[in-house]
Amino acid sequence: MRRLDSAVDAVVRQRRPDPECWDAVVDAVCEDSESWRADGALVQAGPAVARHADRITASLRRKQGRYGTAVGHDVQVRAFALAGMGDLRALPALVSLAGHGGFPRNRPEARILAALPAADLVRVLLIKMRWDGHDAHRNTTTLELLALCGGAAAPAVDHVAGRLDTQFAYDALRVLGRIGHAAAGTAGRLAAYAGGRDPRARRQHVRRAAWAHWRVTGDPELALDVCGTAVRSGSGSHGLPFLADLGPLAAAHADVVLGLTRSPGGWTRVAAAYAYWRITGDAEPAVPVLLSAVDPEWTGNPAMPVREAVRRLGEIGAPAAEAAPLLRGILARGERLGHDYVTTRILADDAYTRTLTEALARVGPPSGMLARQP
Repeated sequence: MRRLDSAVDAVVRQRRPDPECWDAVVDAVCEDSESWRADGALVQAGPAVARHADRITASLRRKQGRYGTAVGHDVQVRAFALAGMGDLRALPALVSLAGHGGFPRNRPEARILAALPAADLVRVLLIKMRWDGHDAHRNTTTLELLALCGGAAAPAVDHVAGRLDTQFAYDALRVLGRIGHAAAGTAGRLAAYAGGRDPRARRQHVRRAAWAHWRVTGDPELALDVCGTAVRSGSGSHGLPFLADLGPLAAAHADVVLGLTRSPGGWTRVAAAYAYWRITGDAEPAVPVLLSAVDPEWTGNPAMPVREAVRRLGEIGAPAAEAAPLLRGILARGERLGHDYVTTRILADDAYTRTLTEALARVGPPSGMLARQP
C-alpha cells in the first residue's frame, strides 16, 4: 500500500512521473485494491495509460458482468479511463451509464469524455438527456459536453431547445450557438431571450442569446447591438467574448474594446486584448496585455486568466513570438499546478500543459525536448 500511495502521489504531483508509477495505479485498479485515490488518478490519466488499454478493457468487461449491464463505481472508473484516451471500447459501458445517472457530476471530469469522437459521444448524450430530468448536475455536464461537440451535436437540437424553458437555459444557449445553422429553428426563441421578451430571460442570458442568434442565422445585427451595448455600458467582460467571435464585423466597437485593455479587472483586460486583435488584426496592443497576464508562478486558481491568456497568445501566433521563452519556462516545470482541487488536479494541469504546448507551436519554433511534452 505504501508503494501505491507513493505512486499516486507521483502521478498527481509530477508532470512527468516515472511510467512505473502509472503502472502501479493501473495494477491497483485492475486488481481491485479498493483505493479511491488510485481510482481518481486513473480516471484523469488519459493517454498516459494508453499502453494499458487492453487490460483496462478486460477489467471493465469483467466488472460489467455476464450481461454487460452493471453500472456501478468500478464500471465508471474503467469506462471513463478508456474514454479519456479516446478508446471506443468505452462506448457500451457509457451507454449503460447514460441511462442510470452514472456520468461525471462536474465540468472538468465531464470533459474527459470529449476525447471520444463527437458523433459517438452525441449518441450517448442523447440517451442521457432522456433521463436527466431536472437534475442540475446531470444537465450541466451534458450540456457542457454537447457544447464541446459543436456542429456534431445537431441531432440533439430539440432536446437542447427544450432546456430553454428550464434553469439550464444559459448552457442551452451556448450549445445552440455552437451547433450553428442546424439550430436555425430556434432563432425566434433566441431573439426573445436576447431582447428580454422571454419571461425566463435574465441579464446573463441576453448577450449569449444574441450571439447564439447570429450563429444559427448568420445575421450579426442583433449580436452587434446587444453585445456592443454591453461593452459600452461598462459591463465589458460580458460582451467581449462575443464581439471577439464576431471579429471584423464588430469594427465599430474597436476603440471601446481597446480602452478596456486598461481595465482594472484581469479577465476583462485579457478578453479585450483578444477581442481587439480579432476585430482589427492588430496584435501590437494585444500582446503586452496578454503577456502581463501570464504569471509563471500560477497555481491553477481559476480566478486568474492565465491559461486563457496563454491560449490567446497561441491564437495570435508569430506576432506573439516574444512569449515563447516564458511559455517554454513554464512548461519545463516538473510540478503540476497545485491549486486545491484534489479530484481534478491532473486534469487541470494536463489541460494547461496542452495549452502551453499548442501556444508554443504557434508563436515560434519549439525548442528541444520541452516542445514535445504532452
